[in-house]
Formats: sequence, structure tokens, C-alpha cells
Amino acid sequence: MNHLSSGWLTPVLSYLMACAGAALGLRCTLRALSATGPSRRNWLITAAAAIGSGIWTMHFVAMFGFSVDGTDLRYDVPLTLLSLLVAVLVVGIGVFVVGYGRHRARSLLAGGLTTGLGVAAMHYLGMSAVRIHGTIRYTPGTVALSVAVAVAAATAALWAAVTIRSVLAAAGASLVMGIAVTCMHYTGMAAVHVRMEPVRGALGGATPMQFVFPLAVGLGSFLFLTSAFVALSPSAQERAAYREAGELAIEELGTGDLDRAA
Repeated sequence: MNHLSSGWLTPVLSYLMACAGAALGLRCTLRALSATGPSRRNWLITAAAAIGSGIWTMHFVAMFGFSVDGTDLRYDVPLTLLSLLVAVLVVGIGVFVVGYGRHRARSLLAGGLTTGLGVAAMHYLGMSAVRIHGTIRYTPGTVALSVAVAVAAATAALWAAVTIRSVLAAAGASLVMGIAVTCMHYTGMAAVHVRMEPVRGALGGATPMQFVFPLAVGLGSFLFLTSAFVALSPSAQERAAYREAGELAIEELGTGDLDRAA
């Protein structure tokens, strides 16, 4: 069993995907906290999609480096898609708890716990989609450690989202979050033990290049395009400043017209 069959390329790329999802999710959550009504809801939905898809993409990019001697590797397509859906939905519950919670400390703890469990559920559900000529087993203690890392990482990320205001600090928080998510993944993979079985037929499911790679590229493109949209869209403070400037310009124009009439 090898977790680095492609060298350091897959860990580096997966880490970058985790950072991208975390950075976008933190930015969207911050935008949500300064918005009201449907705008807040929409920003939180975008944050959940960014964090969930970023973590999912990180996991499966890292899985391109996973190989087991003596067997091919396939993915069960419905379970793989379900793992993505679980990631987005459970992370969404977590960010909505933080976005609408009245007590910040309790909201962060509840949101971090929910989001962390969602990250862990995505990881192990994604692992259950793996098809090999053998059985995958786990070391319980290491599994528990990986779940604890996921919860701690999620809580820290949500804390950063509601606390950090500067762009540089948010960028630093996303890098730390990327490290935490990557550590959670490889801690979970350290719990894996494979028991090989005699080959009795062809494996079902899709190869990574047939299914996972195109989906990962699509989600990576989604993160990039959404990041560009968020970067270019004005914040609530900027929109308020624009409105104030417009109202001031209208007021000055009306005063000028009165002066000329006089």
C-alpha cells in the first residue's frame, strides 16, 4: 500500500485545493455576517459549497496517489457523488449555525462540531466507495484521531471566518486550514489496512481518470470562478459607500440647480 505513488505532486495539489476552498469559504462567511436577509443566506450557501467541494476535491486529488500492490482501484460512482453531497450539506449546516447563531461561542462550537463531523463523514464515505481486490479495514484509535483533527480544523476555520477581518490574516488562516484538512486526510489514511483477497472477477465502478478526475477538475474550476466573482463583487461596506456617494452627488446636483434658479 502506497499513499505517494505519484510522488509529492498529489499532496501538494490536494493541499492547494484545500486552501482554495477554505479561503473562499472564509471570505463568503465573512460577507454573510455583514449582510442581511436573502443576501446572507446566499453567501452562506456559497460558503458551504466552497468549503465542501474544496475538501472533497482535496480528498480525491490526494487519492490519486493511493495505490495497493496487486490490485486495480475503482470508485463506486453513486457513493462518490453521495460523499460530495454529504460534504456540502453538513458543512452548510455548520456555517448556517454560525451565520444565524445569537451566541457566538456556542455557535462556533456547534458549527465546528457539525462541520468537522461532516468532513470526516465525507472522507470515510469516500473511502467506502473504493473498490479493490481485497477488504479495507481501519484502526479505531487512528480513526478517532482523524475525526478530532477534522472537528478542531473546522472550529478554527469558522472562528477565523467571524474574527479575522484583514485580507492577509484571512489568507494565513486559509493556509492553516489547508494544513489541518490535509493532516486529517492523511491521518485517516494512516488508519487504513488492506487485506488482499483472491481475484474472482473484474472490479465494478469507474477508474479515477474516467470519473473522479473530470469531476475534480470541474469543482476546481467552480472554486476558481467563484473566487473571481467574490473578489470582484463589492462588500456591504463598499455598497453602502457607493450609495452614500450617489446620494451626496444627487444632493449636490439639486443644490446647484437651486442656486442657478435663484
